[in-house]
Amino acid sequence: MRKLFSSIIFCAVVSCILPPVADAQDFKEKFAENQIITAVNLYDENRFEEAAAVLREVLKTVPDNDAAHFYMGLVGFCLNDIETAENELREAVRLDPKNFWYRFRLAMVYSSAGKEELTLSIFEDLVKDFPDKYDLYYSMAELYQRQGQPEKALETIDQIETVFGSSDMTALAKFDLLRKLGRENEGYEYLEDFNSKYSSVQVLSILGDRQLSMYNDSLALALYNEALDIEPSYAPALLGKAETYRITRDYQKYFGELYDFMENDDIALDGKCSYLNVLIRSMDQYFFKSFGPQMDSLVSICTEKYPEDSTVLTTAGIYYYAKGDSVRAEDFFRKNAETWPQSISAAASYVEILMYVHDWDALVDEALKAAGKFPSEPAFLEYASLGEYNRGNYGQVVEICEKVLSMAPEDSATVLNAYTTMGDMYYKLGEKKKAFKAYDKALAVNPDYVPVLNNYAYFLSKEKKQLKKAYAMSKRTVELEPDNSTYLDTFGWILYLQGKALEAKPFFKNAVMLYGGKESPVILDHYAEVLFALKEYDLAFLYWNQAKAINNGEIGDLESRISQRKNEMKKAGR
Repeated sequence: MRKLFSSIIFCAVVSCILPPVADAQDFKEKFAENQIITAVNLYDENRFEEAAAVLREVLKTVPDNDAAHFYMGLVGFCLNDIETAENELREAVRLDPKNFWYRFRLAMVYSSAGKEELTLSIFEDLVKDFPDKYDLYYSMAELYQRQGQPEKALETIDQIETVFGSSDMTALAKFDLLRKLGRENEGYEYLEDFNSKYSSVQVLSILGDRQLSMYNDSLALALYNEALDIEPSYAPALLGKAETYRITRDYQKYFGELYDFMENDDIALDGKCSYLNVLIRSMDQYFFKSFGPQMDSLVSICTEKYPEDSTVLTTAGIYYYAKGDSVRAEDFFRKNAETWPQSISAAASYVEILMYVHDWDALVDEALKAAGKFPSEPAFLEYASLGEYNRGNYGQVVEICEKVLSMAPEDSATVLNAYTTMGDMYYKLGEKKKAFKAYDKALAVNPDYVPVLNNYAYFLSKEKKQLKKAYAMSKRTVELEPDNSTYLDTFGWILYLQGKALEAKPFFKNAVMLYGGKESPVILDHYAEVLFALKEYDLAFLYWNQAKAINNGEIGDLESRISQRKNEMKKAGR
């Protein structure tokens, strides 16, 4: 009896804990819902792998749960598993084809995968099923444009205006499409009609720009003023108004508008700097001379309002460099680098300006300092190398190149540049074997690197050694760059040294007559020697005289050789 009684109690207890057999499916569904909530929380915390593990377990229990497939698709996308994202979202859509978000997210995945036709197909269906979803129309219009269907995009914008009415966004989108379709006049007519019904600062400014381009400055000014009555800080209208005064040469009002523009706290700083940069690039020295004080004031307004902003300091530095005030330019670039010591771009800008103004001592110091601060960027050492070269410290240049090679042994461009520079420096130091060895290493990186091929060939020709090797290298430079006067000169000179003056002549003729060789006393001297060897004496001395006129010490024995050639002619009875 005791045993039977215990059995009865056990069954009663179990029946209280477990649901009836008929409710087993409901239990699974509730369990799945709780697990999906857990997965969503993990998803929101960017714990995508953990979310995926939970969702996989859910789908083992309830494989037809559309929400589980949906979130599995989102997780797959976040894990950059596009195939899983597509498959899971497609399954979610199959299970619940009327769900807007399932279809929309699938479209987004298609779009990210570049499957624009599938994306567009879903959007077209969504618009039919959800005609009140405003943003869908703009997405469709953008997709039509990307597929090269601007007419369809225009139809979509028209559809927006029909369903929701006109707005600034639709007006500007339609105008842009009409211009792309080559219907610019129609676009402006549309904006004028829109402007007669609505007030839009964007449309008014565009119409103002249109009138200004047609030199209707009074109409342009009226349109800009109307826009500014609506929004006093609207930058395009402010600048359009200023530009109207500039075109009509009312510079007092022009700069007055620009001062207000720069002082206005409601205008984004990026916009101010962008305009200043455009203005600086468009100015010539006449403008600087005529309006230097006004431009100084514009720049000063910015630097006083934003004394530590990197973009402002850089813009000011560019302005003073363009103006020719290298001292103030250096000051602003230095201040930028000091204000933002962890900015590699600020350091690079400062180093570059030192290079442009030929402040070689400061360039070496700052470049080495930056190289220590940013050891992953070998370009700073290359700037230091340039500075040492211009100081005549060729040995220091070699040492810097060796550091560069140790820093970036796998960077072929850096290695090539380092060995090229080392070859040039060793030759200047008189260490010719080391120079040629460095050139060989450079050519091992790039056998067709013409600066090395040319220098190597020319230095061999000066030594009058290995002329066959020099000929082969120089011939390659001419093949690769047939319009380079320096390379033509090297090749022609090697031919001359090989006793082939007649073959050398056309290369020198092209170098001098076609490709700027007249500016080089060395090329003119070489050409004259070739002509003298061919007994074309009058022409030879014509080019020697030209070489003598522009020789600045580059050819130390030029005059003595010319005298020697004249004596040779006299002895020969010429």
